[in-house]
Order: sequence, then C-alpha cells, then structure tokens
Amino acid sequence: MKKNAFTMIEVIFVIVILGILAAIAIPKFAVTRKDAQVAKGRSDIATIRSAILSERQSRVVKGETGWISGLSDNTTTLFTGDDNNLLMYGMKAGTASGHWRTTDSDEPYVHYSFQINDVSCAFTYDSDTGKFELDSDQDAICDKLVE
Repeated sequence: MKKNAFTMIEVIFVIVILGILAAIAIPKFAVTRKDAQVAKGRSDIATIRSAILSERQSRVVKGETGWISGLSDNTTTLFTGDDNNLLMYGMKAGTASGHWRTTDSDEPYVHYSFQINDVSCAFTYDSDTGKFELDSDQDAICDKLVE
C-alpha cells in the first residue's frame, strides 16, 4: 500500500518559506499605506486651496474683497461660502472625520491638523491673506504633503 502525502519536513519547509515571504511583504504594505495617506493629504490640500481661490473669485465678482473667514458650524463642511458649502469634510472643532481635524482658532487664523498614522501635521488658514499653509518645524513626512 502506497500513501501519497507530504512529509513533516516538507510541510515545515513550506511554512518557513511562507514566514520569510510574510516578513518581507508586511513592511512593504505599511509603507504603501503611508504613501497612500500622504497622497490623499496632498490631494486634499490642493482641493482646499483651489476652493479658497474659487470662492475668492466669486466674492470679487460680487464686489466683496474678503477671504473666507473659516469653519462652518456645520459638521460636514470645511469652509462655507456665501450661498454654498465649498468642501464637504467633517471638520467641526473637536471632532474628526478621516484624517483632518480642527484644533483651534485665533483671528485671523484657523488651525487644522492632518493625521498620518501617529504623526499630526499642523496647518494654518489665514483669513486675511487666504493662505492655507503647513506650519514650520514638523516631521519630515509632513513636508511631503506640500512638496
């Protein structure tokens, strides 16, 4: 009688090979996830800046010269325009949706943070100049958001 089966040595050999492959692949996936979060942040920042400029142009056409003042009271919007919401994000102070959070406000500045894993990147919106910028002296990964 002949049995067709794997020996214990063959099974252990396969398990060792799978372990080595997993040890190589798992760190690569972590780096890929962080890169995806940076790409999302870069896209969000570009969208935020574009929306600020677009609303400014709408205001100039109406004869107003001011920039957007800051956050909406609505929990689903980032900035509000005169008659419309510019961006739909959950960014009400003290709450979080996705990676963005509001931290505080001191006229004319509104402060935000973007979370990438355990790193928080601070941004400031200046309602006098309309600039949405990364604060200085932060983790190197934060610099990747505005490169």
